Amino acid sequence: MKLIKKTLAAAAAALLVAAPALADVNIGVSLPLTGPGSGLGIPMQKEFALWPKTIAGEKINLTILDDATDPGKGVNNAKRFTSEDHVDLIIGSAITTVAAAMAPVATEAKTLMLAAAPVDLPPGQDHWVFRLPQSSDVMAHAVVAHMVKQGVKTIGFLGYTDAYGEVWLKSITAAAAKHGIKVIATERFARPDTSVTPQALKLVEAHPDAILVVASGSGAAMPEMALVERGYKGKIYQTHAAATPDLMRIGGKEVEGTYVVSGPAVIAEQLPDNHPSKAVAVQYATQFEKAYGPGSRNQFAAHAFDARIVMEKILPVALKKAKPGTAEFRAALRDAVEGMGRTIFSQGVMDWSPTDHWGYTDETGVMLKVVDGKFVVEH
Repeated sequence: MKLIKKTLAAAAAALLVAAPALADVNIGVSLPLTGPGSGLGIPMQKEFALWPKTIAGEKINLTILDDATDPGKGVNNAKRFTSEDHVDLIIGSAITTVAAAMAPVATEAKTLMLAAAPVDLPPGQDHWVFRLPQSSDVMAHAVVAHMVKQGVKTIGFLGYTDAYGEVWLKSITAAAAKHGIKVIATERFARPDTSVTPQALKLVEAHPDAILVVASGSGAAMPEMALVERGYKGKIYQTHAAATPDLMRIGGKEVEGTYVVSGPAVIAEQLPDNHPSKAVAVQYATQFEKAYGPGSRNQFAAHAFDARIVMEKILPVALKKAKPGTAEFRAALRDAVEGMGRTIFSQGVMDWSPTDHWGYTDETGVMLKVVDGKFVVEH
């Protein structure tokens, strides 16, 4: 009898050794948790904390590192993810310049990257990179459509000197030109700047009908406040990177009446019932504010929520082709994203394809107005 028991035990042990081990899915996340972009990164970190422990039956391990709003640190994070942690995919950064710096690392390592910033990469260099935020072209379409309704004929531009500012300048100039609207004054400033007084004075002196401020998170209020303090009385617009509570918290009464383009998630309940994203946007807002309090919802936290939707859709597909932790699995994840098809996000309808790694359509942007310290949908 003892011999039989020992034989059975040995057989069971052999089966355990022979059975394929289920590898965890490892995700590296680089976020600006400190520095000027922290108003974008911290809400995303909070949403990642709400992710389930498993997706598609696989354990999900999130390694979240602070890139401090610094491209160099973002690169270091990406290199650690790919060479030390051997992650299956990368998410981040929420800052355009940081995401742009990280992209070549992901590409060299042939690792899927879901950029949390609207990073504009040279043609052919985004094979492994897909964007969670909307493109500046898509959002500029909504901004200019609103400007046309408001009778705007001339625009002033006050934006970052970095890639985010540059891509928005190109997008708004092109979109405005289609409607005979001219950009008559352009001023730039760096993210770390604490004052834009000279730039604000020049823009006020140019007397444009409207001014577009291109900044992000907590940094979006400062340039607008400078314009108001220098006596600007025209219309002020902000981009989707400013669609956060920080705009009102810091800007107070001086940002009242501001027009902000946004994805649907920030104003989920205000969407018409026939809006395709309403149910998912409400789901996002409800779970986030249950955890963090009323009014805590955030444009970038919604992107982290949408990244989970991506994982729920692509993991089952990739797992049929390869095991986590392998080059084949990383390639399968990338291919699965490209073939996802029409997918409802909290931030709009996504339809990535081999020729479009942005995915959103011109119907994506929702125009908001700051009224009594809150975002209200413009109709």
